[in-house]
Amino acid sequence: MDFRHEWKIEINTADLLALRSRLCFLMEPDEHAAGGRYLVRSLYFDNPADRALREKIDGVNRREKFRIRYYNGDTGFLSLEKKSKLNGLCSKQSVQITTEQAQAVANTGLSETLQNAPPLLQELIYKMKTEGLKPKVVVDYIREPFVYRPGNVRVTFDYGIRTGLTCTDFLNPELVTVPAGDATVLMEVKWDAFLPDVIRDAIQMTGRRASAFSKYAQCRIYG
Repeated sequence: MDFRHEWKIEINTADLLALRSRLCFLMEPDEHAAGGRYLVRSLYFDNPADRALREKIDGVNRREKFRIRYYNGDTGFLSLEKKSKLNGLCSKQSVQITTEQAQAVANTGLSETLQNAPPLLQELIYKMKTEGLKPKVVVDYIREPFVYRPGNVRVTFDYGIRTGLTCTDFLNPELVTVPAGDATVLMEVKWDAFLPDVIRDAIQMTGRRASAFSKYAQCRIYG
């Protein structure tokens, strides 16, 4: 499992405009982002005691969470992801799953997903059975991604964060979501062994520091 460095920095709209104008000259847009951005919808899992949420809020050193994600409303390509955090570093495992598998897991119909399930999906199913993991909340947002090959750097701007409240029917295009409180613009910076100085300098904003902001936690504010 490869771990990467990650910063999360809360910024405002004015910061976003300034940073975007800088980075467009230094970094490349993500090749998968039509018009420079895309829509992200995720379904997050947690146990009855909200362990993933509480560990995030408490800053537990070693933690993990599962989610299923798709982009721009395209349910034909669904990704199951497990994000792990250890000693301030993060890693992500992902695998493509079928619409039927995603729907079965979302409905906790676990027996239907076992046949030919990839290992990561088997792990989620096992933890749903043994630890009580279940779908908790749908998270929607807009993402603007930039990439820089030296250092494998990725800078993203996430905004328009919305929550599905208690509804977890994430494959439903008619699902109603609402703004997640006073959610701000979130800049995420990820890199491997080193962060090039040119990028480090470009993302500096007066009065802005790395934080522990979580889109999942923000979207759980209503329950």
